[in-house]
Amino acid sequence: MSPHAAGRRRVHRSLATGLPLALAAVLVAAGTATATPSGDARVVRTATLGEIPLGAFSNALLPGSVADDHGIKLGGIGSDIYPAGREGEFWTVTDRGPNGQIKVDGKKRRTFPVPGFDPAIVKIRVSGSTVEVIDAIPLTTSSGRAVTGLPDQKGRDEAPYTYDARTPLSYDPNGLDTEGIVRAGDGSFWLVDEYGPSLVHVSARGKVLARYVPKGLGLTGADYPVVEALPSVLLHRKINRGFEGLAQLPGGDLVMALQSPLSLPDADAGDASRTTRLLRFSPREKAVTAEYAYRFDPVDEVDPSEDDTSELKISSVVAVVGDRLLVEERTDKAARLQLVSLARTSDILGGPWDDDTTAPSLEQLDDPAAQGVPVLAKRLVVDLGKVSGVPGKIEGIARVDHDTLALINDNDFGMTDGTGAFDAQGRLVDSGIRTIVTYVRLPEGR
Repeated sequence: MSPHAAGRRRVHRSLATGLPLALAAVLVAAGTATATPSGDARVVRTATLGEIPLGAFSNALLPGSVADDHGIKLGGIGSDIYPAGREGEFWTVTDRGPNGQIKVDGKKRRTFPVPGFDPAIVKIRVSGSTVEVIDAIPLTTSSGRAVTGLPDQKGRDEAPYTYDARTPLSYDPNGLDTEGIVRAGDGSFWLVDEYGPSLVHVSARGKVLARYVPKGLGLTGADYPVVEALPSVLLHRKINRGFEGLAQLPGGDLVMALQSPLSLPDADAGDASRTTRLLRFSPREKAVTAEYAYRFDPVDEVDPSEDDTSELKISSVVAVVGDRLLVEERTDKAARLQLVSLARTSDILGGPWDDDTTAPSLEQLDDPAAQGVPVLAKRLVVDLGKVSGVPGKIEGIARVDHDTLALINDNDFGMTDGTGAFDAQGRLVDSGIRTIVTYVRLPEGR
């Protein structure tokens, strides 16, 4: 059999398992230095979420939870997107709710204009050019109370303030800054959270069954089970840059992605680093079973308009086939999808890089691979920043069919930072950015 025919058969086998054509071609080319995506990816469909008052949405789920929505509309559901089974239907998840930053006496304060907002799982349907909300599930504690989006711990998380940054709000140990979402075979959901960072298991109706956090976190007062099961090195997560991406592998294992490098040994090292981490979690064992070093491309390759390395983030990871993933590297203005394979030989769990006294730290290494770290190999599938019509701040990605992806952006509930975010009456001055689901057809690989 000719190499060409063998490659063609491998592609067809990959398609039989649901692997997109472009990705299959990249895998066929794996091991060759010239393997690159070819052709032009293009937007084939867009749909926009209509305007739904946030107070009405929240109070329909949990009556009385929102007293004043300050004129804010439902948004923020673009934290992730996951296929719901029927064509055009997806599960999405909100983040912690509307929030912003205002400087007071030269220091930034984190504002929560709707402190009663309860993060929710939202089921949507793409219908024509419209995104419809067809179901919503509030996240609740063991006793049925709202899981708010407020920070958990004083001294570890940012202090919360009212919309005008004048009045402090209370911390909430139940609070979650939810991001990634997948649905398990039994109908329950798995989410990831940026505060802990944590992995959260919730029932089909949204009750938190367990929150898995780093060892040594010491979170007390939560009205649901808190399990210290993740490596303690994660305590060094950068503020607002905990877990963001979540994927479910075919066998049921979960993969969580740290949005940014750890602040190890300090914030300056984390801001300058291009090495973040993925973790594999077994729901059966209720434990992390592997850890991987992931190396970002230089920031100006991901986004030619950006020169600040700290703007690099992972916002989405998508299971493809076997132990292969699509990983989204992004800034707020550009994004690229990389294909990686979670090789057993790349596992760094329990080694020196999980010891926060190791010097230099993993995050400080200029070239981890040259220093013996088994960094995950990756291959570029598509540069979304070069695809006309793709919005900024893409945070969720799902597979639609063999060669099409659904992208969803985070519109931050229409909020902006600064004193101009609200008018003199305390009503939102909307940014005009809408929540959009964008279908992108991938280029055919060679």
